[in-house]
Amino acid sequence: MLKYALPVLLVVGSGSALAVPGGPIGVLAPAAYACEMPGDATNAAGYRVDAENFAIANSTSYFTPEGRGTYLLTGDDLVLTSGPKNGNRYRRISDNFLRKLGPDGKETALRCVRKVLNNTNTPPCTGTDGEKLASCQSKGPARL
Repeated sequence: MLKYALPVLLVVGSGSALAVPGGPIGVLAPAAYACEMPGDATNAAGYRVDAENFAIANSTSYFTPEGRGTYLLTGDDLVLTSGPKNGNRYRRISDNFLRKLGPDGKETALRCVRKVLNNTNTPPCTGTDGEKLASCQSKGPARL
């Protein structure tokens, strides 16, 4: 009986050793992500923040105009681990929507969405004089 119990215990115990903290390792589909601050009912639905934009190149790398880097996706947590955006963290809301996390790990108002035909022409977050628009000020994540 004991000769069967030991192999069963080893197999059962090894399952937890294979688990990854934060969820399974994954990849994002290659795409460009346009980042924006939310708008309101009186103006545009969102205001571009072009400095935050990035594109997924392949299974573990991204690029920006400043250069390339790598990322790690575990469960719904995305961390840019090298390159120009090293240390930026996002929560994956859906396959097409990321929410940037602040230094405290809480969601910010900045959202990054996969570029498609209907979201490429949002207005910028700066006026013609270069000043940041009041409507682009972060007030935390929008909740419905």
